[in-house]
Amino acid sequence: MAVLRDHAVAVIMGGGAGKRLLPLTRDRAKPAVPLAGKYRLVDIPISNCINSRIRRIYLLTQFNSVSLHQHIQSTYTFDRFHSGFVRILAAQQTPSSEIWFQGTADAVRQSLNYLMDERPEVVMILSGDQLCRMDFADCIARHRANGADMTIAAKPVSRSDAGALGIMAVDASGRIRKFIEKPGNDADLSAFRAPMFSEERYLASMGIYVFNMDALTRVLDNDKSDFGHDIIPGSIAMQNAYSYVFDGYWRDIGTIRAFWEANLALTDPLPEFSFYEPDAPVYTRMRYLPPSKINRCDISRSLVSEGGIISGAAIRHSVVGVRAMVGEGTTVTDSVIMGADSIESSAPGNAPRLGIGRQCVIRKAIIDKDARIGDGCVITPEGHAEGECADQYWVRDGIIVVPKKTLIPNGTRL
Repeated sequence: MAVLRDHAVAVIMGGGAGKRLLPLTRDRAKPAVPLAGKYRLVDIPISNCINSRIRRIYLLTQFNSVSLHQHIQSTYTFDRFHSGFVRILAAQQTPSSEIWFQGTADAVRQSLNYLMDERPEVVMILSGDQLCRMDFADCIARHRANGADMTIAAKPVSRSDAGALGIMAVDASGRIRKFIEKPGNDADLSAFRAPMFSEERYLASMGIYVFNMDALTRVLDNDKSDFGHDIIPGSIAMQNAYSYVFDGYWRDIGTIRAFWEANLALTDPLPEFSFYEPDAPVYTRMRYLPPSKINRCDISRSLVSEGGIISGAAIRHSVVGVRAMVGEGTTVTDSVIMGADSIESSAPGNAPRLGIGRQCVIRKAIIDKDARIGDGCVITPEGHAEGECADQYWVRDGIIVVPKKTLIPNGTRL
């Protein structure tokens, strides 16, 4: 394990504009979107790195990155006796490049000088908006054992899922022979069937790559912008490329539906992704908040974070974030309530207080941070058309989303 610490670095992609996650990404980068009440999406890959003893971590950012930078700077500060770091590399204009990052590959290309300063043997490239728990040390050990130049983490999927993913054809040893990006549902994928499974399975790229440093430099010696669409398909024939089959839980949090489902799945009695792993904790910002106060409530199959006050409410199959206030007689069902960034003693003017008021009905919703929802409000996607958008709400993938800092007056029915 010590070898990984000295000879591997990780690069986490900060994501693009995140349009499929709007309005959650209207004011923040995708990796900064809150998860499971108290975490951020970026905490997952960073924690996987730390738990795998990879502690030289670069985060490449560009879009809406202020809150992401604040979270990283307030959370991941290693002590002076340790050589590890989580270092932000924001897009910038330089004498050699006057353009912003044009894609995942271009972002790494523009950051190569910083990576080379650390003289790593291998570079692990990760996404900042995926939910999975992976032992990166094992992945790198397999990469070395295979004598690979490049290793792609691969998730076994069915034919129905393969059309929308990057699919690789491998031989019995796991070496990649072909790669096709998003072939579609009608494509003939018979040559891509994974030989290590008796049932029909295909190996889909997870967007997690391991490169030898010299191989990474070679594949980026061009003007191609993206790994999945450009670099990987064009590099298979020229590199010693292998797959790393990962059959654990993995979810790409790229849409409102995926985000909502992934959060609510955490409320299962035995969820596929668990935060209750003593040997592999998920790290996040220390907030020093008091416990949540629960007064005469009916709460079932839900997560409730610290710092909130919930009084006389019914919370069912939902996630409640930090500093969340929920009033008397309110019912929250199948929803993600993100909470607030502060605790206030009184509301400004005649506005409702931060949180959800009394006698409200919240169903199949995502309530972003610092929303002010008055008494007697009803928030549900029922009766709304897909894609409907207004100042107070968006409807996407059958979910109603109340954007950050939205004010909804008493008695409003959305």
